[in-house]
Amino acid sequence: MTKQSSAREIALDVLLEVQEEGRPSHVVLKQALDKYRYLEKQDRAFVTRLAEGTLEYELQLDEILNRYSKIKVSKMKPLIRALLRMSVYQLLYMERVPDPAVCNEAVGLARKRRFEGLSGFVNGVLRTISRKKEDIAFSEPWLAYSIPEWMLSMWEHTYGKETAKQIAASFLEGRPLTVRCNESLAPVSHIRGELEAQGIAARSHPFGEGLLELSGYDAPDGIGEFANGHVAIQDPASALVGRIASPTAGSFVLDVCAAPGGKALHAADLLAGTGMVEARDLTEYKVSLIEENRARCGFLNLRTALWDAVKFDPELLERADIVLADLPCSGLGIIGKKPDIKRRIQETDLAELAALQRQILKTVWQYVRPGGLLLYSTCTISRQENEDNAAWIAETLPFEKRALGPLLPECIRGKAKENCLQLLPGREPCDGFFIAAFTRKRI
Repeated sequence: MTKQSSAREIALDVLLEVQEEGRPSHVVLKQALDKYRYLEKQDRAFVTRLAEGTLEYELQLDEILNRYSKIKVSKMKPLIRALLRMSVYQLLYMERVPDPAVCNEAVGLARKRRFEGLSGFVNGVLRTISRKKEDIAFSEPWLAYSIPEWMLSMWEHTYGKETAKQIAASFLEGRPLTVRCNESLAPVSHIRGELEAQGIAARSHPFGEGLLELSGYDAPDGIGEFANGHVAIQDPASALVGRIASPTAGSFVLDVCAAPGGKALHAADLLAGTGMVEARDLTEYKVSLIEENRARCGFLNLRTALWDAVKFDPELLERADIVLADLPCSGLGIIGKKPDIKRRIQETDLAELAALQRQILKTVWQYVRPGGLLLYSTCTISRQENEDNAAWIAETLPFEKRALGPLLPECIRGKAKENCLQLLPGREPCDGFFIAAFTRKRI
């Protein structure tokens, strides 16, 4: 088996786990790359692009297959469905891979996986698409951007057609890895020097010098400054939460849904060894992710707890100076990183998630001391989960709006509306993210 054949088979297994078993794409892909760490850098990159690209374009790929296959996608055997999807992706979007090689490798994989009887079908469908690919076009924008029709329609209604297209297009574009420097552990200049000594290019992000865009690395966990805790992988939008919170020395910060711990780590870093950050989450697995990151960074002012955020904890009543409520959401703002969200989230889920968020907020607001700060945030683009819930907090709970403008980087200061900020991928250089800030009233 050639190296590229092996890489294709790894990608096929990733797709089967994600598309047929419903497992999260980022988890499955990381596990596969960890398992096959011996692969050369270019082969690991091939696996990543093939798996992620097939997931990103799944809706479009299914449309093409349904046009040129007598057997509709929904009726195909799971392995054949995944194999055809990733092969059509190669035909359309991986120009360096010759079409005959794509067809031959797909036939070989079908036979190897004991689908000898369907190898002719696979060959015929792919060679037909190869011949006719220059004629393939899409009149519907949602197919052109491979985004569920209801999502694009929702964004068109909220932001207008052009902005909606910008959002959808951004999910199909590559973005550099962004890390946040733990500046209490090492100055940014030192971190940049260490990265560049490893052959990794580091460029400051527009949101701040402590945020670096990296390129030229292999696996993120192979970066020296990540291994020693000097940097944490965090999107620039998420890092704004810590900037807005700006905890003062000695503060007690409570992160109620913290995994994998990026915001909690940022708060601990900003406290520079003082105070305490308590990072909670619902499951032992999620808490273990936080603990793994805490151990890597070595923060002694960060502790973890296993807790259901819906359940009230009387021991924390009015104790927190800052409560970070980055709550479970639809994740529509991070589709570019987790493309399986497009197939997993349905329009009806938005109302259910908004209700869950309010249920959690009804509990966790009580932990904020009078005069303390509540930061509500999500990584989604949905009024039900974002602006509507922010309005509900202001109308229902004993909080006042806290203006965001002065706390934001100058390049996005004008995007804030009073105490709320909705960032949109494609418009801003970050994930889709929402933040709302509130100060608890003193009675």
